[in-house]
Amino acid sequence: MGWFFGSRFRKQIARIEVNGAIFGETRKKVLGYLKIVEEKKFPALLLRIDSPGGTVGDSQEIYSALLRLQEKKVKIVASFGNISASGGVYIGMGAQHIVANPGTITGSIGVILRGNNLERLLDKVGVSFQVIKSGPYKDILAFDRQLTEPEEEILQQLIDTSYQQFVQTVADARKLSVETVKTFADGRIFTGEQALALGVVDRLGTEEDARRWTAELVGLDPEKTQCYNFEERKPLFNRLVGGGATLSSGMRWLEFEVMTSGQPLWLFRP
Repeated sequence: MGWFFGSRFRKQIARIEVNGAIFGETRKKVLGYLKIVEEKKFPALLLRIDSPGGTVGDSQEIYSALLRLQEKKVKIVASFGNISASGGVYIGMGAQHIVANPGTITGSIGVILRGNNLERLLDKVGVSFQVIKSGPYKDILAFDRQLTEPEEEILQQLIDTSYQQFVQTVADARKLSVETVKTFADGRIFTGEQALALGVVDRLGTEEDARRWTAELVGLDPEKTQCYNFEERKPLFNRLVGGGATLSSGMRWLEFEVMTSGQPLWLFRP
C-alpha cells in the first residue's frame, strides 16, 4: 500500500505558487511545501513566482531548500509571472530552468536598506528622545537623527556584502561571470524578453509552456501529466474582492508596500 501511495506522486508534477512579498509566513509555507515535495518523491516541481521581492534571509532559505531538492534529483522549472523581481529572482535561481512571459517585469537585482529621518519634523513639534544604549551603533537608523559617517560606512559594508552574495548566486545559477552579471545587476528592472537576452531566463512562454517542459524533463506525457497544487491562502485583498478575483500587478505592488511599511525592498529593516 505504501509503495502504491508513493508511486502516485512519482507520476505527477508538484506545483508551488509564491505570491507577494517573500518573508515571514510566506517563507514558512513555501519551505513546508518543499519538504513535502521531497518526502513524497515528486520527480519535478513547477515553481510559479509572482513577487516583487522580499527579505534577504527568507529569500536565501527558500533558495537553499530548492538546491537541496536538486540534490535529490528533482527537476525544477521556475515560471515568472507578472512580476518576479529582486527576491523573486533570487529564489528563481534555485531552479535548473526558468521560463518568463515576454512582458514579465523582472530584474531589480540589488539590495537596499532605507531609513527615515524625521529629526526636523520632531524639532518643530517639540518632541525629542532620550536614548540609553550599550554601544555607539545600537540605535543605528534611528528616525530622530541623521546617520553619522561611521554608521554610513557600516551600513554600506552590509549592503555591499549582501549584494555580492546576490550577484554570485545569479552568476552560479545562470553560468555567467560575476562581471557579466554586474553589468545588469544595478537595480534596474527589465522585461522577460530582455532577461532572455541577458541570460537570466532560458525561454519565453506561459506557465502552461513551463508545465509542459517540466513534464518532458522527467519523461512524463505533457498532455496527461497532472500538477499537484500546493494551495496557499489568498492574500487579504483577494479575499475582500471575491474568491475568483486576482490582483493586478499594480495592486501587488501596493500590497507589498503595505506589508513592509512602505518599503519595496529586497533587504529592509522592519
